[in-house]
Amino acid sequence: MTLTPEQFNLLVTKDEFKRGLEDAKEEIKMEIGKVLTVVDTIAKEYEDHKTEHLSNQAAHDRFEERVEKLENKGLELKIPTRA
Repeated sequence: MTLTPEQFNLLVTKDEFKRGLEDAKEEIKMEIGKVLTVVDTIAKEYEDHKTEHLSNQAAHDRFEERVEKLENKGLELKIPTRA
């Protein structure tokens, strides 16, 4: 198969390929940096949510103990239930 002069001029030289590869490496590094930033943000939000959940659970347990103590004292409390 022979190449026309126009096709031959479109071929990439070794040096052009290396320069293009170096440029691509920098772009890839920048994009990976962005991805890592997003992942770090999500991980932080997850940790914050986990901590808040544990805090809410502890508060719920304390309230439950207080309600049980009141119930044991014979008070008739009507606590609305969710439908």
